[in-house]
Formats: sequence, C-alpha cells, structure tokens
Amino acid sequence: MRAQIEVIPCKICGDKSSGIHYGVITCEGCKGFFRRCQQNNATYSCSRQRSCLIDRTNRNRCQHCRLQKCLSLGMSRDVKFGRMSKKQRDSLYAEVQKHQQSQEQTAPKEAPESHCTPYSNSSSVGLSDLDDISALQDGLLFDLPLTPEGAGYYSTELLTSAQSSPEQHSAELSDARHIKQEYQPSLFSPLPEGTSVLEIERVSQNIVKSHLETCQYTAEELKRLTWTLYTQEEIRTLQSKSTEAMWQHCTHQLTNAIQYVVEFAKRITGFMDLCQNDQIILLKAGCLEVLLIRSCRAFNPVNNTLLFDSKYAGTPVFKSLGCDDLINGVFELAKGLSRLQLTEEEMALFSAAVLLSPDRPWLTDTQKVQRLQEHVYLALQSCLQRSPASKEKLTKMASKLHLMKSICSLHMDKLEFFSLVHPDTAYSFPPLYREVFVSEVQYPDSNER
Repeated sequence: MRAQIEVIPCKICGDKSSGIHYGVITCEGCKGFFRRCQQNNATYSCSRQRSCLIDRTNRNRCQHCRLQKCLSLGMSRDVKFGRMSKKQRDSLYAEVQKHQQSQEQTAPKEAPESHCTPYSNSSSVGLSDLDDISALQDGLLFDLPLTPEGAGYYSTELLTSAQSSPEQHSAELSDARHIKQEYQPSLFSPLPEGTSVLEIERVSQNIVKSHLETCQYTAEELKRLTWTLYTQEEIRTLQSKSTEAMWQHCTHQLTNAIQYVVEFAKRITGFMDLCQNDQIILLKAGCLEVLLIRSCRAFNPVNNTLLFDSKYAGTPVFKSLGCDDLINGVFELAKGLSRLQLTEEEMALFSAAVLLSPDRPWLTDTQKVQRLQEHVYLALQSCLQRSPASKEKLTKMASKLHLMKSICSLHMDKLEFFSLVHPDTAYSFPPLYREVFVSEVQYPDSNER
C-alpha cells in the first residue's frame, strides 16, 4: 500500500513522497520539518511577500511559507494517529489511480520495472483494507518481526527495500541537539504506595521474561565466547579501515542490537497501550540507554573487552572511528555496571525503568508512562530487597544514569559531525539506525553539494 501512495509526489515540495505524514502525503524532509515546527512551537517570518514558491530545490529558503503551505494543505499533529474516514480513503485511492493513469499515458512503453518503488516488493494491500493511518508513517520502529529470530530477514529486507534518494533525506539544517534528552531522571524518587504485591510480581515476571527472550546473546553463549578475542592482525585490519567504513560497520552492529531492544519494549505489559507517538519517543530516547545497560552482560573485566560482532574487543579495535572519548565512555560504563554484578532480573527491571521515563520531552501522556514506571520501580525495589546491601546497590545504579546520559549526548554530537562531513555515508546507514538516531540530524541538500 505504501508503494501505491508513493506514486504521488510530496504535496508540499514535489519531491518523492514516503507515505502519509500528519495527514498529508509528503517526503521525509517535509515530514521532519513539520514535526520540528510542532515540537518547538516555531514561528517564522517571510522577508518577501509571503508568497514564496516551495518546491524541491528551494524549500529551505523560506520556513514561513513552507510551514504555511503545510498547514494550508491539512498537515496537523492531531490527525497523525487518527483514522481515515471512508471518504478520505476513497479520495486517496482515486488520486492514486489518477496519478498512475497519468504516468501510463505519458510513458506507455516504459518497462514495468521502472515503476518499482522501494516498497513495491511488499504484499499488495488495497487502501480500503486498512483504515488505521498510523500504519502508514513512521513505521520503521514497528515493522520489526515479532521475535528476534526474524531479525536477519528484517535487516536484509529493510536494507534492500528502503533505499531512497539522498534528496528525500535532506531536511533543513536547524538545531539537532533538541533530540538529546535533557531530562532529570525520576527513576529513584519516592513513589506512592498501595499497589498489590501480586500485581508487582506480575510486572516483574513479565519484564524479566521479556528481557531474557530478547537478549541478543544468552548467558551460555556469552560464556562460550568469553575468550574469543580479536587477533592482532584483525585489530590492525579494523584500524586500517576508513572512518566511513568503520562507522558503517558499527551502525550495522548497533542496528542488530536495537532490534532486540524494540522487541523488549513491545513485550512489556502496557507499552503497546501507549499512543504510537509516546512509544516512538520512549524508544528513540531510551534505546541506547538500554543497550548501555545490557553492555555489562557482554563485558569481560579481566581484560577490559566488550563483545563486538561475535568477538571480544578492546578499545583499540575502534580507533578508526575517531571517537576515542565516546568509546572510552562506553567501556567505562560497562566496567562500572559489571562491578555491580547485576542479576538478569535486576538488569531487566533497571532497563525497563530507564526506558519508561516520563520525563522525555514531547510525551503526550506523561501520567500514563509514569504509572508504568512506578510499577517497574516497585518491582525493582522488591527485587533488590532480597539481596544484601540493597540500598547501596540502588544508589550505585542511580549514579550510572548521568554517565549514560552523557554517552548518549556524545553519540549524537559525533553522529551529527560525521553526517555533515560524510553525508553520503550517513544516507546509507541502516534504516532503523536512521529512524532512531538520524531522523533529526539534517544535511545540506544534494543539489548544494
């Protein structure tokens, strides 16, 4: 169905569309522009006559006229997660058919393959068969297979089907730092009592089960791999890689791990009951933090190595990334967490509590998220009370939150800089990685390079 919709160009600038966003068929650039305007409550002025032409080549020149065009054509945050009426579906379907007929008349002898879109290999679905508009946009985070066993297929399919033009990803260059989550963790603040012991036990069992089922490696697999180290020759080979090649390698590995975190979140009771906007915000903001917590499972304190691509690696392996401070921070956190000797239960509940943070900016229903986190926190308290020095352990876990936040911010700084210096490579990062981290990082339009 996305393939059917994508034959219609972006209503705002005429670039290749990527689906329905905020109620209007748009490209990725205009989708991102409108989202940032709404999040920042932006107001712009026009230095001309408020009648600037907005098309693919000059859409970045006047933010005022671009925003007004978005609004005049019906873009609205309110309709993003609503449902299309039958009239809207019929109208959209008619427009698709009209555009297809127009294309066939102008190029009747064109080979069928030339009409293929990045999503044309998906199963055919009629517009009238699906009336939930939320399925038509921002879908990457929720197109994952139900179980991690299908992750290989997901990666291959997504990498081959989501190759879109660089122009589609060239959003206007504004302050990307607003996606770095500036929040004060409420994880360890006092919580109201009154929740039943049975309910807390159910929460704990659900989260621990979800954690164990979505860990990239089991404890037994990690144990077998403990002394599988990179040889000196392999280290030299990785160090000789270009910065671009090493970033590509690392983003692919990180994307594999992200898939398991997404599945972990989806299995937490109550998470899928949140509106899709809040699900995406929590995953984008907390995904890397959960991965950092999980890193202590794959850290060997004896030789300060961390599992990377099925082998244990020291910091020298990542030298060609040009991010020594970031890598050192990751290893420092993994080492500090490993010293706490967290059980799988403690790690699972800690991860869920961090993921379900009600302090993330732009959440729609913070109270609903807070209630979920409160139940997780009570389960974590109950879990820690069974071990000696529980208060000390809780304090030490809380002390790691600041370093985790710093690492996430530093990652965004490095990614933003890399994307500006090597935009072509950044365009080719795995789609899920871009969905989680790169969607707010903007690049110059390709016609300006």
